Amino acid sequence: MKDALSLVQRLSAHPDSRCWFVSWNPTGTLLASCGGDKAVRIWGQEGDSWVCKTVLQDGHQRTVRKVAWSPCGNYLASASFDATTCIWKKKENDFESITVLEGHENEVKCVAWAPSGNLLATCSRDKSVWVWEVDEEDEYECVTVVNSHTQDVKHVVWHPTQELLASASYDNNICIYKEDDDDWECRDTLKGHTSTVWSLAFDAAGQRLASCSDDRTVKIWKETPNESGQAGDLSWKCVCTLSGYHGRTIYDIDWCRQTGALATACGDDAVRVFKEDETADPDQPVFSLAAQVTKAHSQDVNCVSWNPKEAGLLAACSDDGEITIWRFQEED
Repeated sequence: MKDALSLVQRLSAHPDSRCWFVSWNPTGTLLASCGGDKAVRIWGQEGDSWVCKTVLQDGHQRTVRKVAWSPCGNYLASASFDATTCIWKKKENDFESITVLEGHENEVKCVAWAPSGNLLATCSRDKSVWVWEVDEEDEYECVTVVNSHTQDVKHVVWHPTQELLASASYDNNICIYKEDDDDWECRDTLKGHTSTVWSLAFDAAGQRLASCSDDRTVKIWKETPNESGQAGDLSWKCVCTLSGYHGRTIYDIDWCRQTGALATACGDDAVRVFKEDETADPDQPVFSLAAQVTKAHSQDVNCVSWNPKEAGLLAACSDDGEITIWRFQEED
């Protein structure tokens, strides 16, 4: 492997607790992290170093599991095991909690903004996916509760350009939702994984979806015309499976918008990057391992996140409470 992952910085982010997730703001200038210490931290650059700019506390009573920036970058949503989602608004160099979304019966596992910024999705251990509508007065209203999974829902992600939503679950399945007459419904159920699906990521064009699982595989799903042949009638088919690379559960996956590289976070403490063979048939894509750091952290790696603006800059976080910043350099 000629390509390399080099460590830029290691940050003690959530000491004495797990760091569950990291999320870049849309301009790639701030990184939000969350953890078992019930706090959200905002990181920014000072010179060549990333430093903690602010700590958001008192928003949650239990572990904060996921954080997500709004497309405009002025809002941050945090999802917690206390069954709530907190919305923070950026005020100059600080953030204030403007509302708390309640309704889930159990831990909220993930939160995600639609590309328009007008919709928010949450999912929970209560097996449901909720879609919230946001108005100009920062009022949030739940418009749909979908119960298409039979187990804990781990992750939700929006299509990059359309109002299309995907969710991953402990029931081994992936659901694809679309709005129909003001109601959101499951349009397709993707079956193929043999254990919990932990995370999902669309490619830049939204034509493919990557999933990662407790079954130690990554699957690539592609939107294809349905057998009915009707216009607008599409289904998602698995066109590639990556197996044999990961020693334990794959907890997270992220698709780099600039380079098309796939990064994975694994329970074997490693961070890996895969590259696609550009010469392969797009209906039968081929991915190969381009770089890996086998001991990126001292414990499970929970999340990987590519910087949206700076190609090759990758953040990861772990049960060891640390964040690592990496640079992926592709060799010619």
